[in-house]
Amino acid sequence: MINYWKILFFVGLQLLSVSIYAQQINVNSLRYTTSSKQNSMVFDVTASTEHRFFVMNNPSRLVIDIKNARLKHSLNQPSIAHPLFTRVRSGIKDGTDLRIVVDLKMPISTKKFSLSANNSNENILVIDLLNKDPIVATITEDEVTKSVDSQSFQPKTVATKSIAGKLITAASANDIVIAIDPGHGGNDSGAHGPSGTEEKKVTFAMAKKLEALINKQSGMKAVMIRKGDYYVGLRDRMKIARAAKADLFISIHADAFQDAGVKGASVYTLSTTGASSEAARWLADTANAADLVGVSLSDKEDILASVLLDLSQTATQEASANVAKHVLKHFDNIAQLHKDSVQKAGFLVLKSPDIPSILVETAFISNESEEQNLLSNQYQSKVANAIFKGVLSYFRQSAPVDDRVAALDM
Repeated sequence: MINYWKILFFVGLQLLSVSIYAQQINVNSLRYTTSSKQNSMVFDVTASTEHRFFVMNNPSRLVIDIKNARLKHSLNQPSIAHPLFTRVRSGIKDGTDLRIVVDLKMPISTKKFSLSANNSNENILVIDLLNKDPIVATITEDEVTKSVDSQSFQPKTVATKSIAGKLITAASANDIVIAIDPGHGGNDSGAHGPSGTEEKKVTFAMAKKLEALINKQSGMKAVMIRKGDYYVGLRDRMKIARAAKADLFISIHADAFQDAGVKGASVYTLSTTGASSEAARWLADTANAADLVGVSLSDKEDILASVLLDLSQTATQEASANVAKHVLKHFDNIAQLHKDSVQKAGFLVLKSPDIPSILVETAFISNESEEQNLLSNQYQSKVANAIFKGVLSYFRQSAPVDDRVAALDM
């Protein structure tokens, strides 16, 4: 006997899934229009959108949420000469919605700007920022180039902080700061190779070589998380990087496995689960969360604090994944890869919500041939050079353009 109820239920599910799929909106492109009085973002979309937008400060950002939407192509970035927009990035919110974050060159106050959206034409979504007092003028690319070239890049006063009993010196405000974390140290020797090689020693050797390469690069400064054979707590490693105002955190390790035949290098970023657990930890400590987002959260609702942290984490994870891809690409030329794509894990040292972080497993110290490689000065130099080239490639090609990136030797 045919069960008509089951058939109707199945058909209903199919129709529902088709309906949901049909409602999904594709954002095909983004273009910008600028005048002395108005700055607009024009999104080409496949249907009229349900959306919301709001402005956040410290740092200044415009946030646009589009319900049930996806990017069809990468969004065009604003020109370096744009008077208001610095960078546009995106991510998926709540599994279905598209969140677009626009970094701004100045705060958007209601006294000087009004913000509106127009979706009357179902094929476009227009976000308008109207300058009530048109003090923002458009400048040319040539003027920007001259401005960057003319800067002297004089260092500001060097600041120092003490973390875990160690004196940390912050680099010049005009340097891109790379925090280098040699895995383990002190009583924590890490993994051991078949011949007794200690992970803490080879990771420190590679870290020192990477430090030298970075410090030779104009516009970059390396900060060593540990400067000798002593132990630094995992969370203290994050704190040292933050005290140094690091733009990137790189943790260097040498993997181990019970199967001595396993070999190859890998690059890791933080897993989604790891990010979520860290977000909960930060939100539980409003003082830390306020330090992260740059505003007091004591008088803010929990949902606002969560949104602020979510924005910071999303940007950090995007940057981490991007730099990891650049580093992995350069490893392909010097070593066998254990995994040919960026891996994700919940490593504690990768959990800084505000500093892009990667962990590089340079080889398997538990493999006899790779243990010998790790002891080789030549291999150590190749590893350091691969990481350095990947980092430099990231900042030149993918990082938001600012005076420090512009100052890098091209």
